[in-house]
Amino acid sequence: MARPTKRRRICALPRTSEFIPTGAAGGAAVELTVDEYESIRLIDRLGYSQEECAGQMNVARTTVQAIYDSARSKLAEALVEGKRLVISGGAYDVCPNAQKCCGKDCARRKCGGKRCENGELSCRRERCEQE
Repeated sequence: MARPTKRRRICALPRTSEFIPTGAAGGAAVELTVDEYESIRLIDRLGYSQEECAGQMNVARTTVQAIYDSARSKLAEALVEGKRLVISGGAYDVCPNAQKCCGKDCARRKCGGKRCENGELSCRRERCEQE
């Protein structure tokens, strides 16, 4: 029996769930899961390392690498083939601290996503300045 998929932690659902290239007919779509979207957001948009991304998503670094590789492949397919890109599905939980979650403002993080003694990520600016 296969091992169940561990749910990944994401900061928020994407604001846009579908991208349609100009002139594309209703044809086939590429489906990017929400956890794949989160890996792209964290690594490519916010500049996280895979290790930092793994800590934020609460999974192993090797899992992040697999998620990220899959996401990049799907993005390339959508761009090169001119297919619709739909973001939905996946095994994820939205972070309960999403309003003050480190993933919202980590482009300027100083402490590299270290964890505090209570287990929360410590890269919120006010915590970093105290460290």
